[in-house]
Amino acid sequence: RPRIYLDHAATSPLRPEAKAAMGEGFALWANPSSPHAEGRRAKQALEDARARVKAALGWDGEVIFTSGASEALWIALNRAKVDRRIVGAVEHDAVFRAAPDAEVVPIADMMAEPERKALDMALVKPGKAMVAIQSVNSETGTELIMPGGDHTQEIVDRVREAGGLFLCDCSQSAGKRRIPDVDMAVVSAHKFGGPIGIGALLVRDYAMLEPMGGHERGYRQGTENMPAALGFAAALEAGGQRSWATDTLQRIDLRDRLRDVGEPLIFGPQRSYICAVAHPTMSAQAQLIRLDSMGFAVSAGSACSSGTLKKSRVLNAFGVPDDVAARTIRVSMGWSTTPEELEAFAEAWCSLS
Repeated sequence: RPRIYLDHAATSPLRPEAKAAMGEGFALWANPSSPHAEGRRAKQALEDARARVKAALGWDGEVIFTSGASEALWIALNRAKVDRRIVGAVEHDAVFRAAPDAEVVPIADMMAEPERKALDMALVKPGKAMVAIQSVNSETGTELIMPGGDHTQEIVDRVREAGGLFLCDCSQSAGKRRIPDVDMAVVSAHKFGGPIGIGALLVRDYAMLEPMGGHERGYRQGTENMPAALGFAAALEAGGQRSWATDTLQRIDLRDRLRDVGEPLIFGPQRSYICAVAHPTMSAQAQLIRLDSMGFAVSAGSACSSGTLKKSRVLNAFGVPDDVAARTIRVSMGWSTTPEELEAFAEAWCSLS
């Protein structure tokens, strides 16, 4: 039977609308920064894609196209006009690579009062701070920053009152949820059916960043990837979760089915399209091998770290015991996932022994 892909948190299959839009972009082919007619046509297409991305995301600030989320995070964390950086303990590895000297606060649940106090204590230290907290965790599906949520606005207001900037990594929520009211946000196109190799840094005001020269109004170096920008816009316009083949209840039903045998890891508010589940006896690596041979593609965490035998830093920050973490895999769904695929996976996983 056809293989079943359940690793959308790593990358989602390219939507046909995005593929078609990229084909139109490749037909233009010129460098958008060139002054001749060919370059101007490419530039017009690029700016049209920028406006469409802003409209689709409901963002009224600026959009800087990047090569993906990692570069967007690097620009935000290294070019923002701040003196220091504060990051949550469960952030993606790309955050720690971009800001290796950042102050780490034990944030795994923004609704928990101890963790809010830890952030408050970090904010009162001298120097303007950039606070980086993700919207949805890529390994567990935990929602830390909710668009329009009262507790989210309270946290953002605390940071702003302290004179700081709030950066939200929306790689796992953009195209599925609204962008929260923050100063900067990171988007990755290939997480919702756009092309690999393009993302964006959303910024309220260019004045928040130090320019570095080059392209994108001088805030990014490297030739603009216009065909991918068109694919990015088309994937967003193709629809959010309402256009998916499964609905929220069907995805929650999968988690309930897995609970019959294993232990889904839930830490507060949870998005239904990412599920971390621990098998009662089998190691994660053994599960991946068995499931792969049965025709299922899943992972043991984020793609950048799933090949290592070390305990996940994220699961450790969430307080997951070592033996449970060693038996935990991640199942993630997207626009092309069908109810039949979820049923087949539940049956296969529950049969593992």
